[in-house]
Amino acid sequence: MKKTISTLIAASILSGLLVGCATPQAKYVEGTQRVVTGNKINVQDWESAAQTMIDSLLDNVVNKGKLQTPPGEPAVFAVSQIRNNTGQHIDTDLLTKKIRIALNQTDKIVTTTTFGPAAEDQIAKGSSERDAFLRNASIRRPDYTLSGKIIEDRVRAGNVRQSSFIFQLSLSDSRGLAIWEDEHPITKQVKGGSVGF
Repeated sequence: MKKTISTLIAASILSGLLVGCATPQAKYVEGTQRVVTGNKINVQDWESAAQTMIDSLLDNVVNKGKLQTPPGEPAVFAVSQIRNNTGQHIDTDLLTKKIRIALNQTDKIVTTTTFGPAAEDQIAKGSSERDAFLRNASIRRPDYTLSGKIIEDRVRAGNVRQSSFIFQLSLSDSRGLAIWEDEHPITKQVKGGSVGF
């Protein structure tokens, strides 16, 4: 009996050790510890592109007083189409949501979540349309819309492969005139084999 119990305990410990060895260890990483691949847009690329665009919008539009709105009211901002001209499936909210958050925090801009192809709140959209109909009024349209595209370009020279991702954005007023445009290229190179590319 003692031998059986000892055998069971030993088997249990060995099983725990084997499971512990086979279980991948996860950890949080920041900055330079993040995985970088040559052929994909990584989280740090989204952050870099968004921050560049935010800084440019704040410096060249918001802080220069270029927003034309009714007195005492913030400008209404909507996200239009951000085209994906890359070879991968991407969610452009990884870029636009960061921009929206930063602009909303200025108190000079509010984002509509019920207008355009990126309308994300269908309940609020239905409510605002119903309220406007009952008041026989029109819904306030966006003063400004953000549109753009993300382009991918790949080249190879010998054993060096290079991928470039170009983030292009435009801010247009209600007349369809671009009051701001900027682009942010991110280029990565991989030398040697095709692993991770």
